[in-house]
Amino acid sequence: MSAVAPTTTSTTPEGVQHGAKAHSDGGWGVVPVQTRSERFRSTDPAAFPAVTGREVDWKLSPVERLRPLIDGPLDGSPYAYLARETAGATVDWVDRSDSRVGRAGQPEDKASASAWAATEKVLLVTLSGDEPSTVTIGRSGLDTAPRAGHTLIHATANSTSLVVLRNTGAAQLVENVEIVVDDGAHLTVVTLQEWDDEAIHLASHFATIGRDAQLKHFVVSLGGSVVRVNPSAHLAGQGSDAELYGVYFADAGQHLEQQVFVHHDAPNSRSRVNYKGALQGEGARTVWIGDVLIARTAPGTDSYEQNRNLVLSEGTRADSIPNLEIETGDIAGAGHASATGRFDDEHLFYLQSRGIDEAEARRLVVLGFLSEVVQKIGEPELQQRLIDALEVELTSGPSVVEPTA
Repeated sequence: MSAVAPTTTSTTPEGVQHGAKAHSDGGWGVVPVQTRSERFRSTDPAAFPAVTGREVDWKLSPVERLRPLIDGPLDGSPYAYLARETAGATVDWVDRSDSRVGRAGQPEDKASASAWAATEKVLLVTLSGDEPSTVTIGRSGLDTAPRAGHTLIHATANSTSLVVLRNTGAAQLVENVEIVVDDGAHLTVVTLQEWDDEAIHLASHFATIGRDAQLKHFVVSLGGSVVRVNPSAHLAGQGSDAELYGVYFADAGQHLEQQVFVHHDAPNSRSRVNYKGALQGEGARTVWIGDVLIARTAPGTDSYEQNRNLVLSEGTRADSIPNLEIETGDIAGAGHASATGRFDDEHLFYLQSRGIDEAEARRLVVLGFLSEVVQKIGEPELQQRLIDALEVELTSGPSVVEPTA
């Protein structure tokens, strides 16, 4: 297999922490990069400094639990998978030297770069044709040895398709997922994290969206010990559209994290970000960071992001940090919102006043809260299976907290 020389898209002087920039009066300091798009990127893990847990992109993550995937050797050989595809879709292993690899983005952290460098083959999903196509890729039994992966999803011009990435079983996996949506294509990607309780999964998703193309991206995280899925969407073509959704349910001791980046880089582009999560059990932890950048090159942008978290028991913690950066005043609209709280008294009262007992009323409120995102997938069978999985999560944990006065 022919190797690819690692690439670096930005550099800093020797000894200076990445993400720092010079003071205006000269000299290098520790001022963090303020523009999200200016973060250091490289496919070479050696180009990144050692991860201490104080970095902006690691400070809310349980770094010590992730050490084997950040610093340790990784098995990057091809793994077993089960694919079910319809006409117009193909799934094949290709060399990482393939010209299509790297079109969507490059790593912004050391773990992602380590996976990029260790991967021997890239799993290429190609979607084409005039008729809608569907691909479901199942991964199970990856074992507990640290492993690297790389998947490239390519929706060709004017195609319409759905790709489901389903993860189950045991794993210690760090991977990169590239998503290329050509002009006029409509692509839905759903990634399901239904790992065993001890699994650890770090994933960086990079998407680039062409002219008048649309991407709908769903992150559903239910299983695993530590799951961190960071999607970024580059709206590169005029009239491009991105909808990024997430639903997650954290149980006791579980850490579920997502750092979202939407980069509006073309005129008249549109984005919607909506992540919802629930937490129950001592030590349940969720992290959501949403960065939206509207560049000078993107007049007419319409963007909105939000995150909602529902606390179901004591001893949980939800971090929710929306960020919005606008470099042009010529926009159609932009905004963000974040909220974390317990049950709404009025919702419970409404259901109980109609003869529904309290326990059932609470169940309906939680399912209604989370299923709003699931129902946007647009595939009834998959939606129902996910709602059933959410109900199992809800009934398997501790009693929910009482609503606040």
